[in-house]
Amino acid sequence: MSKTVHRLFILILVLIVAAILAYVLYIGLSFYQTGISERFFHPDYKMLKPSGILGHGFGIFGSAFMLIGVLIYMLRKRIRTFFRLGQLKYWLEFHIFLCTLGPILVLYHTSFKFGGIVAISFWSMVAVFLSGIIGRFIYIQIPRNMDGRELSLSEINAMKNTDDANLDQFQSLSAESHQEIRNLTQKKIGIYHGNLLTSYFKTYFEDKRTLNRIKGIVKTNKVSPAESKKIIGLAKDELSLNRKIDRLTSMQNLLKYWHVVHLPFAFVMLIVMIIHVVITIMFGSRWLF
Repeated sequence: MSKTVHRLFILILVLIVAAILAYVLYIGLSFYQTGISERFFHPDYKMLKPSGILGHGFGIFGSAFMLIGVLIYMLRKRIRTFFRLGQLKYWLEFHIFLCTLGPILVLYHTSFKFGGIVAISFWSMVAVFLSGIIGRFIYIQIPRNMDGRELSLSEINAMKNTDDANLDQFQSLSAESHQEIRNLTQKKIGIYHGNLLTSYFKTYFEDKRTLNRIKGIVKTNKVSPAESKKIIGLAKDELSLNRKIDRLTSMQNLLKYWHVVHLPFAFVMLIVMIIHVVITIMFGSRWLF
């Protein structure tokens, strides 16, 4: 999948979530803004209540999206037969899409009223959703190959050497400019230690200043716009790899701790959700069938 197709893929997923959220708000904003004790008298009550045609449908589709999202990602990640079916990062992005859309629909299924055992599932779902956002951030901080496997330090350094070699192909840069850019992009490793959050922001702003200096060097050499874009791209790749190497061990440890939090909440959410569905069916609640 090319970068353009990948961006289009992400855009479509985002637009689907935004469109569904906008539609639900459009048809139900008045109902959801009405006090719980007064909703019975609202004209849309029969349609949007948890057991209503739309309200019940939100719950069914939301639950199905979450189950499918979890299942397909686990199959792709753990079952060798599925390893060849596309890159892992695309499956992860589709997993995130389904597990974002699902909780939104489940939230509207509850009509913002939840208690008892369902509340356990709901707040577990919230914990899974929020921890998923954090997990995605940690995940992208760890360099990976095309299949999603974590790269070793030696493999990352090999990538850096490749970027250095690619920089040498630009003859429009003077020898001094080559060396200056190389020095600017090499000196970042290990520059910050201590608090991870403070280090992240310090490194971010330091890299912004470094890129501005590199842009100035490129401009001084009167490089063509096409070559300038490639040089800046290589510099960004170098700085990104430096940051990831610097935080590699910390992020790997954080990912281990994240699984300890994320997975139990996910299992609790799914188990209670299944119990809720079974009890609902046992008490005779049906949707369109």
